[in-house]
Order: sequence, then C-alpha cells, then structure tokens
Amino acid sequence: MGVVKVGEWARAGQLLSRAAHGMEGSIQRALRAEAEGLRREIVLGLTNQAPGGDPILPLAETTLAARRLTGFSGTNALIHRADLRNAMSVTLQNLSVFVGVPRKTVRGKSLVDIAKMNEFGFGPIVIRVTEAMRRFLFVLYREAGMERGGGEGHGRGVVIVRIPARPFLRPAFEKWRVGARQRFLGRIGKDLFGGLL
Repeated sequence: MGVVKVGEWARAGQLLSRAAHGMEGSIQRALRAEAEGLRREIVLGLTNQAPGGDPILPLAETTLAARRLTGFSGTNALIHRADLRNAMSVTLQNLSVFVGVPRKTVRGKSLVDIAKMNEFGFGPIVIRVTEAMRRFLFVLYREAGMERGGGEGHGRGVVIVRIPARPFLRPAFEKWRVGARQRFLGRIGKDLFGGLL
C-alpha cells in the first residue's frame, strides 16, 4: 500500500523551516516596531498637546508669565526645552521591551522624576518667601494680569505650589494598545512568510 501526498508539501516545508529558524528574530523585530510606534505616539502627543487624543491641561497664567519674563514665549505644557519629549526611548532586551523615560539626568534634574510629577501630579510644595522672591512675585503677578497672588499660603510668608496631573504616557499607551495583538501577529507573519504567502 502506498502513500500519496496531496497539496503543496514542498511549500509547506519551506514555510515551516523558515518559521523554525527565524521565529525569535521575527518576534524581536515585531516588538521593536510596536515599541517604536508607541514611542512615536507619545512624542506626537506631547508635540500636539493631546496624548492619545486627550488634551493636556494648559499651563497656569503665572507659569506663562514666568516664561515671558525669562524671554520664552512658548505656551505648550511639558515641552519648555523638549528634554522630556526628546528623552522618550525604546530599549529592547531579550524578548521584553521598555518604552518611556530612561533613568538619566539632564541639567541636574532626573527626567524620570519630572515625568512622574507631571503624569500623576505633585504637591503641595511649600516655599518660604524671601524678600527677593516677594519682589519677583509682584512682577510675576503684574505680568500675569493679577492684582496680587492670593491662593494657598498668601499672607503667611509662604507660597504653596501644586503641579496638576498632565498624563502623557497613559493616554498614549491606552490608544496604542487598541489593535496591538493583531498588529504584532501580522508583523511576525509578514516577516516570516511575507515572501512565500
């Protein structure tokens, strides 16, 4: 009794052989492509001031006034010098990937701490007002179009600062995760079998 093979067995053998030899590399390339796409989504969100489509809370009038007093006219939140935006990176190690702000310091400040403070909010920060600061605050309030400071700590010799939450990582991630499984599997399939299918 004989065995008869029906179908494209040679092609099936090619596909399986290629998959067996190239699977880890294909997974690595698919991971990198997905991670780079997420990084681009975060960077675009910061640039457009709407990560994941959610608008970033605008800056306070006093912050804008302080920027004008130092010669900077930009009004975008989180990208005064673009250190945070430009630091977004992708690190691929084995079959895991990191997308976000690396643990490094720029101008003496930890970018991870800055990212965390803005992502989740921070405060209260109590600052004792010196005479020099009092003079600066009068100029700042005048530049902001305010009669006097008011707010928390006013009249007690301190200024209380709160940094409101301006999420830029979580909204971008939530947007990017939609369809991620299909994109990832599609990338692997195209990488492994693209020329043979």
